[in-house]
Amino acid sequence: MASSKHSEELRQLARSVLQPGFVGTKAPDWVLREIADGLASVVLFSRNIVRPEQVARLTDQLRAENPELIIAIDEEAGDVTRIESATGSTRPGNFALGTVDDTELTEAVAADLGRQLHAAGVSLDYAPSADVNSNPDNPIIGVRSFGVDAKVVSRHTGAWIRGLQSGGVAACAKHFPGHGDVAVDSHHGLPVYDADRAQIAEQALPPFRAALDAGVRAVMSGHLLVPAYDPDLPATLSRRILDELLRQELGFDGIIVTDAIEMGAVADRYGIGGATVRAVAAGADAVCVGGENAEAATARLLVDALADAVVSGTLPEERLDEAGRRIREFAAWSTSLRPTHAADWDTGGIGFAAARRAIRLHGAVQHVLPLVNAPHVVELVPTTNLAIGKETPWGVATPLGERLPGTTSVRVRREDLRSTATALEIYALAPAARRPLVVVVRDASRHTWMARALAALLAARPDAIVVEMGLPSAPVPGAAQIFTHGATAASGVAAAEVLAGAL
Repeated sequence: MASSKHSEELRQLARSVLQPGFVGTKAPDWVLREIADGLASVVLFSRNIVRPEQVARLTDQLRAENPELIIAIDEEAGDVTRIESATGSTRPGNFALGTVDDTELTEAVAADLGRQLHAAGVSLDYAPSADVNSNPDNPIIGVRSFGVDAKVVSRHTGAWIRGLQSGGVAACAKHFPGHGDVAVDSHHGLPVYDADRAQIAEQALPPFRAALDAGVRAVMSGHLLVPAYDPDLPATLSRRILDELLRQELGFDGIIVTDAIEMGAVADRYGIGGATVRAVAAGADAVCVGGENAEAATARLLVDALADAVVSGTLPEERLDEAGRRIREFAAWSTSLRPTHAADWDTGGIGFAAARRAIRLHGAVQHVLPLVNAPHVVELVPTTNLAIGKETPWGVATPLGERLPGTTSVRVRREDLRSTATALEIYALAPAARRPLVVVVRDASRHTWMARALAALLAARPDAIVVEMGLPSAPVPGAAQIFTHGATAASGVAAAEVLAGAL
């Protein structure tokens, strides 16, 4: 039985490997107490962010308890944004950058983000997604990936990491060993990447090798089963994947961070505490928690689970020591890169410039653009996944209305379409009579209801202009189409500029 002194030392060490989230734009008392007692990291989400100067005050408040505190954020600078969740991202996201395929542009966009986060006191960013989106039915990656080709994803993963880290913030390549070729959202279930080792080496691992070559400081594990390496345990809980593959074969020596440990793929099977212990035993150095379970009780539960596992022999103490050492080394490195200027989210326009370059046109667009009369805009809205969180502003109607006063719009969701023909008539066709019609879709190829609604709209109005703001589906014969390769605010502005003739 452990002595009380040793027990408290174990609990302090356990705190050092947690990266919990919390609720509020100021640090709750429980977080400050945990930092004083050894918590070495926290992670910020959109619920913690209002404006740049507020984030800087928050990070200052947190570091008053520990100057070496690691402050992470889940900011992908695309559809998944935390710092701009209220307004929509002023950057187009990874898929758009991969479409442009200019690594200097990608590096510049990421460097700009790095400077912003660094100025606000952030030291670690859970980005970029290094996943190759090779499965078109993937419900969770999509435009978060730089593309469907491993070579494209590899060169932009490296460029993004070099850019972000040049701004003073550590990058975190995710979701190892690759989350792109699955069809299940790991927030809800356990995806299976059923490829052999040769296929994985050719398809999924090259971007992670590129990340290591670029000097990435952290790698995030994915909650997916990869039977070629481990038929029993998800990657986050697998020593074969985290230690034998990532550490030994690929030679990574930075910190390994788990994806959110409360996600269904692991927590539904092992519980949050059980998954945490298994992840650290497998080789993870930091456990991300609090995207959903962001309360003091969860942090206490995980501290107890780790400490008890050491006492029972389930978790070797030397493994917990090793994880703590890596965290301390990372913290010491990040401390040398403290912000020296005021926090500011102003991008200087590079994100909008990138979004414009990602625009692609198809069909007889030149015959219908620019629009002379204010159009009616129908935006078909899918349900967003948990990675995105609450729906951030996106679409074309608002920026187009600023350029063409009198523009009207309606948003249509699946639940609105009890009777497709009737609903489309009510929502779309009647107010659009004798006016240009713009139909905006997002990942229409993955949403049957949306594809059908689009087909019905085009049957009624063959002159409609289609704006695809997600992964591009196959061109519609005869239709005028604008592809943005992302659904951020910047992508919406770029599409509106094309429609209004300003681009």
